[in-house]
Amino acid sequence: MPPRDLHEMIKACQDAGELRRVRVGVDPDLEMAEILRRVMYAGGPAVLFEDVKGYSMPVLGNLFGSTKRMSLALGTDDFEGIGERISGMASMEMPTGLVGKLRKLPEMSKMADAFPKPVRSGPVTQVVDEPPSFGAMPILKTWPRDAGKFITFGMVATRHPDTGVRNLGVYRMQVLDDLHVLIHWQKHKRGAQHGQAKGGRIQAAIVIGGEPSAVFAGVAPVPEGMDKYLFAGIAGKTGIQTVKCQTVDLDVPANAELVIEGYVDMEDLRDEGPFGDHTGYYTPVEKYPVFTATGMMRRRDPIYLATVVGRPALEDAHIGKAIERSFLPLVRMLHPEVVDYAMPASGWFQGMAVVSIKKRYPGQAKKVMMGLWGTGQLSLTKIIVVVDSDVDVHNMHDVIWAVTTRADPARDTLIIAGTPTDTLDPASPLVNLGSKMGIDATQKTAEEGYTREVQEPVSIDEHTQALVDGRWASYGL
Repeated sequence: MPPRDLHEMIKACQDAGELRRVRVGVDPDLEMAEILRRVMYAGGPAVLFEDVKGYSMPVLGNLFGSTKRMSLALGTDDFEGIGERISGMASMEMPTGLVGKLRKLPEMSKMADAFPKPVRSGPVTQVVDEPPSFGAMPILKTWPRDAGKFITFGMVATRHPDTGVRNLGVYRMQVLDDLHVLIHWQKHKRGAQHGQAKGGRIQAAIVIGGEPSAVFAGVAPVPEGMDKYLFAGIAGKTGIQTVKCQTVDLDVPANAELVIEGYVDMEDLRDEGPFGDHTGYYTPVEKYPVFTATGMMRRRDPIYLATVVGRPALEDAHIGKAIERSFLPLVRMLHPEVVDYAMPASGWFQGMAVVSIKKRYPGQAKKVMMGLWGTGQLSLTKIIVVVDSDVDVHNMHDVIWAVTTRADPARDTLIIAGTPTDTLDPASPLVNLGSKMGIDATQKTAEEGYTREVQEPVSIDEHTQALVDGRWASYGL
């Protein structure tokens, strides 16, 4: 069973030797972030800062910064299974007749288990009579030229004003004062879509902590039609518990550490940034909407969850890899020729994707590129490289070999101008608008105008391979 909150996750990490406690006083202004960066770059453990200068609340960082801890968080190392469960739900036909319904009961029961479960109270409702204050939270300043303190791992809960679909989204938030923060709602993200659909003020709640599966759902690029609370239940194999907020009409995870309730004014836009982001650059100052706090709920002993971002690869690389694996079955469902794909952490995920396919007809690689550029958050991917199924997309040596031996730059490079780009892309000529590049690194056929003889890849014969395998110990190597 996956951990149900941060406290259970801390125990699981402690038992697995994946947690270190820092008991000396540490300043959340720059010092803590530099410690976490060094630990993250070294592939180190989760860190619990127990003595935070100026605050009584401990800080937890690098919680998801390894494959092992991601497995602990989600209760599985089979991340593809998450996507398979979603695909199964999407393709499941509703049964007809008594016999059909009886046969489908186990499958339908599993699906029902994933739905969120409303409760009257939970750990986050232990303290509800305090006035809200961002100043009570040990919020980090992570880079010297950051505009101030930024909440980096808070989930913003909203509900679409028309469809009622709920969202949990992880967006950075710049602290203005005790009652106000700026929410970095990029145009392409679900939270911004909810705000734009409502216009004016939209109710929102900032959630710190909760089930690790809920935090994972907050980061994951789930399609707009799917409720993030349901996705959290699918990821964690059991539905999360939710409670009603005190001052806004929203549900939030009952096992959260702390919730700040309020509203976002889509017409109150102020300068946000700069901020040192996961591209490795400071993002420039832009206008973003203001969140105003109206209430707060918290545990008696809350833990503040934080992350730091910067030049890859840091903690978000491991979260991104789990997302990549869990969404592979969904990519295959939409694009059946896809064998595998990888979004290298060094390309900050949105920057580049490598896709392998079972090629059956001419032009198929370009068909896949355009299909992926029309699929959800993959629409923001800047560079897509398509390779044959014999190439390991997770091995950049394999990928570069395919690009240099199977792609001709003039023939196999596709450039498309005037396309959506990630807001954080430091290279795009305009914010949110730039170009795409596709590289067809598949073996070309005569149908594609390749008139030369296809050269045969070198490989060892089975006899010699078996001979050397059998004698390997005798070589003394």
